[in-house]
Amino acid sequence: MNRHYARVVALQSLYESDFRDTENVSEIFDRHIKNIDENAENTDFAKELLVKTREKVKEIDSKIVEFAPEWPIEQVAVIDRNILRMAICELLYFDTPPKVVINEAIELAKSFGSETSSKFINGVLGSVYRNTEQYKCEEKSE
Repeated sequence: MNRHYARVVALQSLYESDFRDTENVSEIFDRHIKNIDENAENTDFAKELLVKTREKVKEIDSKIVEFAPEWPIEQVAVIDRNILRMAICELLYFDTPPKVVINEAIELAKSFGSETSSKFINGVLGSVYRNTEQYKCEEKSE
């Protein structure tokens, strides 16, 4: 399983957890991954992304509120909210290059979101990224 598909499985698990209003994402993930291949490559990445996203959800949601103030978090579509949560988590807590994270989130939005999801997600993630230490360091070195 490539990293893109790993993100899809993590997103499906987050979405189901959010939709059902349950905290047990690991159980949901294990059920999804059992249908694929429990020993597939990037399974650990997907689970780590999922668990970290749920663990840091309050901090991540505060970023969404900060950078999309016209959209109360409860009014953001469930799929868009979870794409944003997962991408912000990966931006802030993983070593994945930011352009890869943002591009992957946009692709997920195009596949699973509404017609305007990809633009909304691109805007929010761009703002989040421009306010990270990594971006500020890149700006100084140019």
